[in-house]
Amino acid sequence: MLAQKIQQKPNEAPPQASFGLQDPSVIQRLPESKPDAKLSGIIPRLADGKPDLSGPWQPNAIRENVNLIAVGVKIPFLPNAKAIYDSRVSVLGKDDPEARCLPPGVPRLTTTPYPFRFLQVPGLIVIIYEGGSQTFRQIFTDGRGFSKFADDLWNGESIGHWEGDTLVVETTGFNERTWIDAAGVPHSKDMKVTEHIRLLDANNMEIVSTVHDPKMYSEDWSFTTHPRRLDGEILEYICNENEKDTQHMVGK
Repeated sequence: MLAQKIQQKPNEAPPQASFGLQDPSVIQRLPESKPDAKLSGIIPRLADGKPDLSGPWQPNAIRENVNLIAVGVKIPFLPNAKAIYDSRVSVLGKDDPEARCLPPGVPRLTTTPYPFRFLQVPGLIVIIYEGGSQTFRQIFTDGRGFSKFADDLWNGESIGHWEGDTLVVETTGFNERTWIDAAGVPHSKDMKVTEHIRLLDANNMEIVSTVHDPKMYSEDWSFTTHPRRLDGEILEYICNENEKDTQHMVGK
């Protein structure tokens, strides 16, 4: 059972998202991941007519990063996965690998609260992440299949193709060491993540992430985030440098 709810005084700002494991209502009081109606513009396109995803984006998904269940995502745990999840959330996610400067993995890289940049060239899309130990992903769109050598990877191996204006990315080859959110949603090494990525307009993106993992879940499940174009650039960020937080992560 989670700890007692945090009491909020009148006119006081909501607690930080990190309290969303102690009190899930904190997550529900944070802004939703949804498109910004004030931002718009015509979808940019490349010479071949495909949408141009290039540029820096902000994830706009802190709620999903911390506690997917609190956001309302229905996760069909099998008993073994539920036991892992309950164990992790019972100590307030104190062993979260991302908090120890390890790569967040997929699909959590979509929600980690640091911006990312798409680089799009024929046959390849690269995503560079400011957070997650400044990791990257290569999404091959040149028609190749999955490599038989891709295994035990933090971010998996990603193969993409276009369905109209939607980029469909399938990722496999994971290790089991990443969490899908800070609460501790688990996965096995057999997980496959399918992302449907599309531009809603020039400044709003939609990413639907679907988890397929029969060892952990009775059926596939999904969540949706809406990154926004970043007015700025991604910066250098070294997680391990001067790190002083993990010694204080004692759970309860």
